[in-house]
Amino acid sequence: MIDAIRRVFSIPELRTKIYYTIALLVVCRIGAYISVPGINADVAINLFKYATGGGQNLFQLVDIFSGGAFAKMTVFALGVMPYIQASIILQLLVALIPSLQREIRESPDQGRRKLSKWTRLATLVMALFQSALFAKFALKMNASSPGIVVSQLMDVQIFGFSWLFYLTVMVTMTVGTLVLMWIGEQITEKGVGNGISLIISLGILSSLPSMIGSIIQQLNLGSQEIGQITFSTLIVLCLLFILIAVGTILIIQGQRRIPLQYARRIVGRHETQGGSSYIPLKVNYAGVIPVIFASSFLMFTASIGQFLGKSGSWMVQFSNYLSPGSWVYMTIYVLLILFFTYFWTSTQFKPEQIASDMKKNGAFIPGIRQGKPTQDFLEATMSRVTLIGAVFLAIIAILPTIVGRVMEVDANISQFFGGTSLLILVGVILDTTKQIESHLLMKRYEGFMTRGRFRGR
Repeated sequence: MIDAIRRVFSIPELRTKIYYTIALLVVCRIGAYISVPGINADVAINLFKYATGGGQNLFQLVDIFSGGAFAKMTVFALGVMPYIQASIILQLLVALIPSLQREIRESPDQGRRKLSKWTRLATLVMALFQSALFAKFALKMNASSPGIVVSQLMDVQIFGFSWLFYLTVMVTMTVGTLVLMWIGEQITEKGVGNGISLIISLGILSSLPSMIGSIIQQLNLGSQEIGQITFSTLIVLCLLFILIAVGTILIIQGQRRIPLQYARRIVGRHETQGGSSYIPLKVNYAGVIPVIFASSFLMFTASIGQFLGKSGSWMVQFSNYLSPGSWVYMTIYVLLILFFTYFWTSTQFKPEQIASDMKKNGAFIPGIRQGKPTQDFLEATMSRVTLIGAVFLAIIAILPTIVGRVMEVDANISQFFGGTSLLILVGVILDTTKQIESHLLMKRYEGFMTRGRFRGR
């Protein structure tokens, strides 16, 4: 392990990328502690605990994804959720509008730039909308428990509307989201790993110390009385943690290999023998993206209900039904994971392009004709493989919740040992590790070539 780390940092370019990534992630953590002007962070945290009822709901998940910034009402309170929600909307639009599909297919680079531009604009709109709802919710909480908002901001009103407070919250939180979006893009372009996923993972990891403290407290080690968690329960949760981690790795790295054969060719005056190879179809082509999309969609829906709904209204009751652990939440969560798995796979996997490239290169699947039959075979095979991957991904996502309810364990702790947070962490770690390995292989290849040219001289 130490030798591997030493090899990673021995490459100047890779070392620079890693340091650059770490520096930007540190900025993310600093911003998570800068409160919005006019907000009392200490009072906000207490009111947040009261609003969540001390248990886990989607507000709690938003706070975990934002690294605690949501509860403190800081400039990074919205996190990267508006960006993810904007990405979902744009991807759906591309799938539903044929003209956009044709434009992206005909000019991929220009289409990606245009899609990226629209995603940024949609992120701006989503951040402004959600920050306005956040300000409305803060004023509602301040009305019942004064002290969360500085009175000087509330006193500046026009026709009874606290415009200065709304403007302050909307500007600071929207700028915070745009800064996180920029940091994520910079990490993806100039650093190591997917920037947005790394920011989410950093927020999840930031809750690790408090969760360990909560586990120790519930073990009740300082007393002879049995705590809320027993050692046998803790062992079961640790085994569940290992099971979820291993299962996630197997699903993400699992492949269905389609055998290929190549026809004989005449190159010059020589005849080349036909070879064999395979097409690796991933069991879970989308990785952990369906989990992130499904969680983000549920968070957005529940947040609107909590922010806009009045106490006892149907919107608030509907948001309460979406609390993690409820059967309504788990059912919708599973359906969304299945949907986004198929949706993401359909947008990224191009069987027609693969079939066309195979025909150009003289490759074929044994027993399948080239062209349209090959395309249909790849589509059918990928559909069956995706179903298996999506079902296993959904089972892994809800398994900790079911185990926690059966063993009567706090939902926060059961989710810490598995579920959404662990799925995202394992998936991001695997993706980042693959990128680091690709850098190592590339540099090793260049090193061999340099040594070969030197000897040739």
